[in-house]
Amino acid sequence: MTIAVYGHLSADPAAVAEVFGGALAVGANPEADCAIFVINPAMGIDQATIDVWQSVDEFQTPRLVVVTQLADSTADFDDAVMLANRVFDQVATPYLVLHDEAGLPCALISLQTMRVIDYNTDPATDQPCDSEHETLVQEFRDEYLELNESLGLGAFEAGLLFPAIPLWIEKGIGVDIVREYLGKLN
Repeated sequence: MTIAVYGHLSADPAAVAEVFGGALAVGANPEADCAIFVINPAMGIDQATIDVWQSVDEFQTPRLVVVTQLADSTADFDDAVMLANRVFDQVATPYLVLHDEAGLPCALISLQTMRVIDYNTDPATDQPCDSEHETLVQEFRDEYLELNESLGLGAFEAGLLFPAIPLWIEKGIGVDIVREYLGKLN
């Protein structure tokens, strides 16, 4: 599988390429099976990355948006998603970030299943979410499920649904989820 990875240096696209067996790319690659766009929420999205997104659109290449630098408190996953919605296309958020007592990301909640993947354990554990989390994410869940339903099954594989995934490689956050999406393309 050919995976093209794009993004500003501040988002560390080289690390993302290494973990997922991709290659750093500059221009749109019509041969790519998937394009991963890496965003650092504190730095925004540079014009070159926006231009590549628009070029890749031509080929209907399946695309993932991964948000790195999650430990930086100046911006967060939600900020990156809002920005991506403005400068790329509407992205989907199948998972939201849960934070620990210190405010650092520690788990993801699936809006599809309402289950929590806790990355504080090794291996990560999957458990039902608390009722308070369910209430907090309900609006986001409704929006995600509506988008998913409107685009239909196989929308990611067809290059129509663009999942945004929180990614903290060192803690393993989101690595499993990105691999799951890439597995859909095999």
